[in-house]
Amino acid sequence: MKIMIYGKNIDVTPALKDYANEKVSKIGKYFNGEPKEANVSMEVEKDRHIVEVTAYINGIILRGEEETHDMYASIDGVIEKLERQVHKYKTKIQKKIIEKKQEFKEEYKEERTEEVFQGLEREAEYRPRVVRTKKFAIKPMDIEEAIMQMDLLGHDFFVFSNANTEEVNVVYKRKDGNYGLIEPTF
Repeated sequence: MKIMIYGKNIDVTPALKDYANEKVSKIGKYFNGEPKEANVSMEVEKDRHIVEVTAYINGIILRGEEETHDMYASIDGVIEKLERQVHKYKTKIQKKIIEKKQEFKEEYKEERTEEVFQGLEREAEYRPRVVRTKKFAIKPMDIEEAIMQMDLLGHDFFVFSNANTEEVNVVYKRKDGNYGLIEPTF
């Protein structure tokens, strides 16, 4: 497994790196293999120690963030959050992993990417700035899986390729706790 550890306003010591490697590697015990890749971001702001972990496991993305006054406690906390996510979605995740393995072997060997906010320009007085751009692979999935993936990431919305319609859709979390689906028409 490839674990990349980054530090912001902190010198990542070998002991801290070993501790994070050991803890992140344990996530693999819930699956039929280890995560293929994991990114660990450690940041210090005043007396807050923030750890964010993003793990890519068989096409599923797990993400968690924890903030405490001790870096080791933050690492433990974020791993606990990821474990709770796995327990909550264990059945759905395993079912989707099996389905995805079969689908990708046959059909989807090539990933499609999309640039977000590409070429947007406005000629008004107020011009909002794009302060962050993300590129990500969009793979076909059903609406239920997109909602699960959004919840795993802790986001309020999720862009995906609808496997049923082969169109780009967006699911989002509504204030009443339910979900919405945006299906663009061209």
